Amino acid sequence: MKFKKPKTLKEISLLLNIEYIGDSNFEILGINEIHVVEKGDIVFVDHPKYYDKALNSAATTILINKKVACPVGKALLISDDPFRDFNKITNHFNPFIASKVSIAESATIGENTIIQPNVFIGNNVSIGKNCVIHPNVTIYDNAVIGNNVIIHANTVLGADAFYYKNRPEGFDKLISGGRVVLEDFVDLGASCTIDKGVTGDTTIGKGTKIDNQVHVGHDTKIGKKCLIASQTGIAGCVIIEDEVTIWGQVGTTSGITIGEKAVILGQTGVTKSVAGGKTYFGTPISESREKLKELAELKRFLKERKNSK
Repeated sequence: MKFKKPKTLKEISLLLNIEYIGDSNFEILGINEIHVVEKGDIVFVDHPKYYDKALNSAATTILINKKVACPVGKALLISDDPFRDFNKITNHFNPFIASKVSIAESATIGENTIIQPNVFIGNNVSIGKNCVIHPNVTIYDNAVIGNNVIIHANTVLGADAFYYKNRPEGFDKLISGGRVVLEDFVDLGASCTIDKGVTGDTTIGKGTKIDNQVHVGHDTKIGKKCLIASQTGIAGCVIIEDEVTIWGQVGTTSGITIGEKAVILGQTGVTKSVAGGKTYFGTPISESREKLKELAELKRFLKERKNSK
């Protein structure tokens, strides 16, 4: 999430009422999660296990819960609760604005786009030309939809990320300030849910077709010309490269990559990253031929054991 105008280290420290280490005029351009940080970003870290990863990331300001040596060319914000203060920054620069109408005045809708009854379109949404948005679709703030996109009934774009910190008093939500981006010629089936990014974008690439009742988690990147069948659940921060086919009732873990032109057969649990150009099946996932051989061998073993009794 980028700020509309650059801020200084001192300005952010005053906003949060916390100490800083570095030049008071050090420039800050936005905030991001560790996997998408860029120069000028703030990243937060609240566990020693991840200190080095955050300090050595592309982020140039680290919101951290311990005084440590500040890397050259970077700055630190010292907080007793970085998770809380990261949320404060999101709320300050991207506050929730309640809607009073079904289609926000700030939304832009391209030529020849059809909006069916009972569609909700939030603030600053951009929809391209020649799209069809079917009844009861909900499009949260700041979503970007390309040209020639079809979205079927009851689909939701831009719900919050499923991202919580476990505290003694209950689960504390990390506030989502990102977007959903659909490129040209994307089709979404009925009752799909596409979560927005926490700080970046959840993106579905050009020409990808998604069946009914598919869930896509926060900050996931789906490539071009992918096919994803119904009841598939894709976790957050997944990368699905171009021309991947995913059949029904597949589930993935977070933070993995599915390589270009891979085929994932139905009811597979994608428990790790997999290379492109191959077909996969089963839980834990393996190449389909290997998995079928394993099942055949297990069946033969059980039959032999039964016959030996």
